[in-house]
Amino acid sequence: MNTNAIQTLNLQVYPAADFTVTVGAAEGDALSFADEMVLDDIYALSRHATKQPLKVDLLEDGQKFRIRHDSPQGHAGNITVIDSCLSLMAADSTLVEALVLVEVEDDTAAAIYLLPLAPIERLEEYRLVGLDRHAATTRFAELACVSFTRGTHVTLGSGAQVPVERLKVGDKVLTRDDGPQPIRWIGRMTVRAVGAFAPVVIRKGVLHNANDLVMNPDHRIFIYQREDKVGAGRAEVLIKVRHLIDDKGVFQQDGGFVDYFQLLFDDHQIIYAEGIAAESLLVDPRTAAALPQSAIAPVSEGAGSHRHRHHLDYEIQDSLLTGSQMVDLLKRASSA
Repeated sequence: MNTNAIQTLNLQVYPAADFTVTVGAAEGDALSFADEMVLDDIYALSRHATKQPLKVDLLEDGQKFRIRHDSPQGHAGNITVIDSCLSLMAADSTLVEALVLVEVEDDTAAAIYLLPLAPIERLEEYRLVGLDRHAATTRFAELACVSFTRGTHVTLGSGAQVPVERLKVGDKVLTRDDGPQPIRWIGRMTVRAVGAFAPVVIRKGVLHNANDLVMNPDHRIFIYQREDKVGAGRAEVLIKVRHLIDDKGVFQQDGGFVDYFQLLFDDHQIIYAEGIAAESLLVDPRTAAALPQSAIAPVSEGAGSHRHRHHLDYEIQDSLLTGSQMVDLLKRASSA
């Protein structure tokens, strides 16, 4: 097994002891792995349950993690696997998905964690109505598939502004580094716009964008600072839009359904959406689990994964993020 790390993730999880069966065959038991769970059992978060950070390195197979030495949870060096995806039904019939992670030590389960993909309320009861071992890795991969929402205008090589849903494979899109480049694959998924899948809205003009820009939370935008207002030590920065949320000009839009579109090129690119430089889909061991083989095969001359590009080194460090001030800082930094 190749255990080289490809990226560091800070997952927000509940320890198993915080999510227990209140009614059912396993009444009184804490969350467990798939083989020990029973459909129709009812679970609830404890009164004082709080999400805990689990800091991990994602390994090259895209399905396992190694717990970092600086992680507040877990035992450093242990492997953690994505066990299953749960479908939980609330009392009002709302469906919530969550992933079960299992930390392994000496071939036994050392700890179990719940990673919700939508908010779970304390003391509310949730019936386990679905359990899927195979969908778990795919759902985790979909979180990382950067996506534009329906209606987003993308700049073509000709300068034309075209809604993303009208783009076709072969259309040449303007890229920051390589000029016009043809689209190799276009993905689309419709999901419930809740929790980790609720899109982030950057209001028109907030970052000099021509219209509202709406994208998934982990989508990164590229900003050139004429003056280093954020203390990054460089002019160019790449930042996830969820780090820009200030609940004024930038907010998460929760509720209903959202159509997400993914644009794939031979290489990872910075393109232009509503006038803002934003990344295209990056194919790596994590996102590959959510993509058809026909899309992956041609990438980077058949390597099946995108090569590293210099702009990926520009992602801003969490220690520099200043919450509600970040949007104002970046707007001033990128102004003439």
